[in-house]
Amino acid sequence: MDYSQFLTMKQEIGVLVLFLVVFIYDIFAPARSSKAIAWISTVGMLLLTVAGFFPCLLGVPSDEAVSVFNGMYVTSPVVCAIKCILNVGVTIVLLQSVKWVNNDMMAMRRGEFYELLLVTLFGMYLMVSARHFLLFVIGLESASLPLAAMVALDKNRYESREAAIKYILTACFSSAVFMMGLSFVYGLTGSLFFSDIYASLGMAENSALLILALAFVIAGIGFKLSLVPFHLWTADVYQGAPTSVTSYLSVISKGAAAFAFLVILAQAFGCVYEQVWEWMLYAIIILTITIGNLFAIRQRNMKRFLAFSSISQAGYIMLGVIALNFMGTAAMMYYILVYVFSNLAAFGVTQAIENKTGMVSIDDYRGLSKSNPALAFCMMLAMFSLAGIPPFAGFFSKFFIFTAAINQGSVAIYVLVLIALINTIISLYYYLLVVKSMYITPGEPVVARFRSDASERLGLVLTVGGIILLGIVSPVYNWLLDTAANSELLAFLLNV
Repeated sequence: MDYSQFLTMKQEIGVLVLFLVVFIYDIFAPARSSKAIAWISTVGMLLLTVAGFFPCLLGVPSDEAVSVFNGMYVTSPVVCAIKCILNVGVTIVLLQSVKWVNNDMMAMRRGEFYELLLVTLFGMYLMVSARHFLLFVIGLESASLPLAAMVALDKNRYESREAAIKYILTACFSSAVFMMGLSFVYGLTGSLFFSDIYASLGMAENSALLILALAFVIAGIGFKLSLVPFHLWTADVYQGAPTSVTSYLSVISKGAAAFAFLVILAQAFGCVYEQVWEWMLYAIIILTITIGNLFAIRQRNMKRFLAFSSISQAGYIMLGVIALNFMGTAAMMYYILVYVFSNLAAFGVTQAIENKTGMVSIDDYRGLSKSNPALAFCMMLAMFSLAGIPPFAGFFSKFFIFTAAINQGSVAIYVLVLIALINTIISLYYYLLVVKSMYITPGEPVVARFRSDASERLGLVLTVGGIILLGIVSPVYNWLLDTAANSELLAFLLNV
């Protein structure tokens, strides 16, 4: 075996090095210096993020994919861009979590939070780069199982323990369903390599077993994405988990799963797109967007509200997959990047208020514009962006993903996009309910004036900057479009 192949995994190696630094510091650092681990992790993640945006620093060719381990692992400019988008979100999550990690209740578990987080990020990297289902499953379990421990980090709260149990049971069940689907796929094709599966299915006739196999595979990954009907764990886990973990779950985990979903469906099952899995995704997207919106209207707890909002947003993200073209890939990458800033802005405000007052109800936000105008402004921009109101970034992300889907050209996709547009109008109502509570609802402010922690303020500045700038700086989308057009993800469309 040529061990030099491991040097191709530069981003994975970077995460593992940071993990070892955090782990060693956590073991040997004196108690009085333990709080520094938060900034060590955050600065280290920031350096990895900056390095990732310069492929030359990582030795990644600018115009081709590099395949190692007999094709099991692939890295390329588009894969690096996907991992960089995840890194941006992780950096902001780490910034926003500094105050929570450094409180006295977390004194014995500070290092565990960062170590578990970095292990899950490593698993997500493998999911995105995997071109063999064995490596994908390793990444999937590396990303899923530590998350259950992260959900249970606040072990003094009953809700946190309950959320962890629900998450781990659902994760194990979904993994079992996914593995059953893979066994059917292996029985049909005799291989677990994406390219071999694609070639075998292209020469064989469609069968009931293939439809069942794909249904199981979609169900297994649908759990990670909170797609309906695999979403029932989401609200309870989001509510019970610490807010920092919830924001990580809602953005980073969802983004990685969406990218991995695109790779699997395109590279392994792309040849049976119209015959098998297109209609499956149509039904799932409609249900996900609609049910997510309808249940979000009923919520009064802010974390449950954002949970159903994230379910609905997952449906919009899937439009990039159903498009199955380069514009769809770029639009999905752009949508997730915008979603990172928008959702983390909302969670940043929620976490700042919860850390100070313990309040998490939407009713507690009444009069927030009077007592804490800066936080109210950040939340308003987040709601506007998530709703897709121009000129903020969320409007352009929805515009691009709708445009990419429509370019597919079928009548069914026009109906699907129309339903998504109608649901966008519905989402305006419940997003504006939060803005109404902060700015319009009469009465004295429930949350007294306070000054949030410096790390929380810095995280909110970054998210607000992203919401505003991504709607103005068009080269970001152009860069993603060029990267996707030259990628290997959908190379089969060009018969390459």
